[in-house]
Amino acid sequence: MIKELKYIFYLLVIFFFIFFTGKYYFSDENKKKSYRSLQSIDNKIDIYAANLQILKSDTENIIEYIENNTNQNKKTYNFWNLLIDDEK
Repeated sequence: MIKELKYIFYLLVIFFFIFFTGKYYFSDENKKKSYRSLQSIDNKIDIYAANLQILKSDTENIIEYIENNTNQNKKTYNFWNLLIDDEK
């Protein structure tokens, strides 16, 4: 008997929790608060973005290009030519 009452109590607690959570979540008051919260966050972002300092770019012409062809006497090998030479 006590076991059945315990199960009924658990089911009632779960049912009321889901019911009241859904009732609050889908209420107009909660929707208004969340919309106002999103608007205030957007306003804060706009204010913060307007006060940001823009830094001058100092990265122009910092790359030096070096020629890699300093060793002109280097012999080039072709894979197929090496195989052909080995067959003879």
